[in-house]
Amino acid sequence: MKCIIIDDEAMARAIIAQRISNFPEMEVLEEFSNAMHAIKYLNQNSVDVIFLDIHMPDFTGFDFIQTIKNPPKVILVTSDKNFAIEAFEYECIVDYLVKPISEERFEKAVQKLKSAKVPSKTITSKEETPSDTVNEFYVNIDRRLIKIEFNTVTVVEAKGDYILIKTDNKNYTVHSTLKKIEDKLPTDLFLKVHRSFIINTKKIIDIEDNSVLIAKDVIPVSRANRPELMKRLNLL
Repeated sequence: MKCIIIDDEAMARAIIAQRISNFPEMEVLEEFSNAMHAIKYLNQNSVDVIFLDIHMPDFTGFDFIQTIKNPPKVILVTSDKNFAIEAFEYECIVDYLVKPISEERFEKAVQKLKSAKVPSKTITSKEETPSDTVNEFYVNIDRRLIKIEFNTVTVVEAKGDYILIKTDNKNYTVHSTLKKIEDKLPTDLFLKVHRSFIINTKKIIDIEDNSVLIAKDVIPVSRANRPELMKRLNLL
């Protein structure tokens, strides 16, 4: 079974990894101290089980489970006993381990893991996910994951170490690069028209010379990108 460990404490990750090493059929692929990094990993890789801490700096383990689509089996690992009832409201959660974890208790969790029903769907790699089933992406704003649907995005603008994401209703400033978000956006909707701008071509209102009008924003179009933009237009 392919495993990943998500816990902000290095010692806790080391203990879990050591416990897993006692079971030859289990393999730790990666360890994460940050849930956001784990989400990025899961967007590209398939796993069988996640050993997940409940309390993390970015957001809770429950928030994490709700964020990922079709989560695999999950074993919660925490020092807090107070969330056990809530935990088992999630079909993917197999067991609830309270730190410190004894070898005997961990072995029981592994046995539950082996006998647990496999979720009907598992996390698949990005290449295996049909493009028409992905309609949104998430951004981290003040330690909250905000869902943004692709079709609501009008313009993405690079601003130094940040990007400004403009939507129909609200704008978001995120610490990222234009290249990173370009890789997430569907190419049938979005086009990079300038080194600092990506636009939703379906939102274009008007085109004049080397600029396009989207909502109230006039966006420059570089000479190199203009031919590709013209190909996208349904001209009479």
